[in-house]
Amino acid sequence: MLNPPRNFLRLGALCAGLAAALLSFQTMAADTWKPAKNVEIIVAAGPGGGTDQLARLIQSIITKHKLMDANTVVVNKGGGNGAEGFLDVKLAKGDPHKIIVGTNNAYLLPMVAKLGYKWTDLTPVASVAQDDFILWVTANNPFKTAKEYIDAARKDPSKYIMGGSQSKDVDQTLTMLINKNEGTKFTYVPFKSGGEASTQLAGGHIASNTNNPSESLSQWRAGQVRPMCVFSKEPMVYTKKVTDTQAWSDVPTCVSQGMKISEFRFPRTVFMPGGVTDAQRQFYVDLLKKVTDTPEFKEYLERGALVPSFLSGDAFKQYIEHDYRQSQEIFKAAGWLRD
Repeated sequence: MLNPPRNFLRLGALCAGLAAALLSFQTMAADTWKPAKNVEIIVAAGPGGGTDQLARLIQSIITKHKLMDANTVVVNKGGGNGAEGFLDVKLAKGDPHKIIVGTNNAYLLPMVAKLGYKWTDLTPVASVAQDDFILWVTANNPFKTAKEYIDAARKDPSKYIMGGSQSKDVDQTLTMLINKNEGTKFTYVPFKSGGEASTQLAGGHIASNTNNPSESLSQWRAGQVRPMCVFSKEPMVYTKKVTDTQAWSDVPTCVSQGMKISEFRFPRTVFMPGGVTDAQRQFYVDLLKKVTDTPEFKEYLERGALVPSFLSGDAFKQYIEHDYRQSQEIFKAAGWLRD
């Protein structure tokens, strides 16, 4: 058999080299994806609330620090407690130029209502922070510890009404979790917002509420309410005084006060449509990590007394799955799960 000509061998080697270089270039391009047009930041809530403020803060930080070449536009789609926005993102399958800012409503809403999407239709990107929850009581509440208050509520439920923001939401979920773990029978009264629940507590119309730290701050400073405990394994990290005598770090944990719930938190989440590539998802993970490392974002965390935690990848998925399972048990007991 004749040997192939040397020129033929050289041509084959050259072609193989070009093919390898092309593959390498394509791989590198996929690994370094970035938006080719404007990015739409959807807010799964109406204007002015905490979710809207977070989305607009992310937008302003990206712009100020030039973290992305493409421009961004913020669009509020808060109908159905955010379901409008999540459905829009589901329908944009494969589009890497849309992200949505929400909370755990991304995966809890489909549990209680038929909405045309489920959280697995979306791509989890990151949780950029978490909200602690505090058991707030009136300032003249005579009980020194959360356990004393819970014991009194267990003996005479009619005297101790729990308030919160909206129905079938995190405040009511926490109240039901307290009832389950502590044997209490708190009647839950929903209000239009956490701010209204704080006002009702300050006026003595309810005995307590489960609320975010920042939403009761003004009433705490005015001496109308006081934080009995925070549903966290460790005390809050903020040591700067927010009243004349106390900082957030001075609020004891509920578990140290004799309660059985060691932690209950509320994630601030970012999702993408389903069907995007891993490189596209990773671009936004890296982008949001840069956002959370800025002084502006750290100031936002301290101002709202938020938990400085960043979760992505498997850690974020595990968080979702744990929160989903815990909430599913509570919703089932309450009869909230959809058929």
